[in-house]
Amino acid sequence: MLCNLCNCATRIFEVIQDREYVQCMGCKAILLSPEHHLSPQAEKSRYILHNNDVNDAGYIRFVQPVIEKIRSDFSSNSNGLDFGCGTGPVITSKLKKSSFKIELYDPYFKPDKKVLKTTFDFIICCEVMEHFQNPLKEFQLLRTLLKPNGKLYCKTEIWKDAIDFSNWHYKNDKTHVIFYDRETLRWIKENLNFSSLEICKEFVIFSV
Repeated sequence: MLCNLCNCATRIFEVIQDREYVQCMGCKAILLSPEHHLSPQAEKSRYILHNNDVNDAGYIRFVQPVIEKIRSDFSSNSNGLDFGCGTGPVITSKLKKSSFKIELYDPYFKPDKKVLKTTFDFIICCEVMEHFQNPLKEFQLLRTLLKPNGKLYCKTEIWKDAIDFSNWHYKNDKTHVIFYDRETLRWIKENLNFSSLEICKEFVIFSV
């Protein structure tokens, strides 16, 4: 198969419990073979189980670094989009308490595409990009939704060679279909017209 991000050739990486993973020879992404992708109905059912509670102290701590970074980068009169917000948009909930204006979009839980007809100062993509079955299309969309000088804040676990993939917890969620190497992130930055990429400990920022 070809990489569904950069269209380069792939090689078999691992086969775990009959689920085949391949690695892109170009951008180094690790991809779950498409025949193992869940149906939309099964995918939605698993997302419902995630049940991120806006009052969950543990999850708030988990996303707090992103919240603080957005507060430091933008004033509260900026407009944002929580892309793939799910059932519990925790980051949005906290930022709205600081008077930020944020729209919600999720293909299953907030599917109104009218919000995708405008542009935003910043976009939140928290624990979402690993679910992209068509990552090129999704990142192209995200790029078009950003205003000049806008920022895309992504939170995901970055793959690196030091990780024992067969025992890596992050691959066990059956809705996780792509895992990003630092090289993958650099490919996105270079090929989708972002001006800069910042890989932080807790999150990644693509800037326009």
